[in-house]
Amino acid sequence: MNARSMRGVYVVEFAIIGLLLFILLFAILEFGRLYFTVNALNETVRRGARLAAVCDISDPVILRRAIYNAATDAGASSLIGDLETADLTLAYLDESGATVASPNNLVSPDGFIAIRYVQLRVENFSFNLMIPVLGGTITLPVFRSTLPRESLGRHAEEDVLPEITPC
Repeated sequence: MNARSMRGVYVVEFAIIGLLLFILLFAILEFGRLYFTVNALNETVRRGARLAAVCDISDPVILRRAIYNAATDAGASSLIGDLETADLTLAYLDESGATVASPNNLVSPDGFIAIRYVQLRVENFSFNLMIPVLGGTITLPVFRSTLPRESLGRHAEEDVLPEITPC
């Protein structure tokens, strides 16, 4: 074998190793994106449950603020791609963990008075991989946060609404 024919072998070897190296590099970047998305979704449900525990039940901005949007921004999340308020499920729970039937009803015993916990969930969120050759979609597990209720936008005294700015 002479040096001239060996140059072609080096090019072929580099093409194979370079392809594997770039796939590995993109896989590491994708796992970093996946890790960021998982942590951001976890923080989204925690943040949303906290907002729901202290804000008025009928306040429409709770879910918008949970996905890191401004109160006036009704679009997809500015932080997590493809996350919208429709992907979030907000539930008000009683002492046994069952969903309260009519949380807006202030006088009903199975309404506002029965609320003891606030729960926010994100289910079936799809993460799109951008790895060359191996691209696909991963459905992430359920993210859930349950917190005890706090003021729910009401004053401690009966029939007194708080004079605070909206959430």
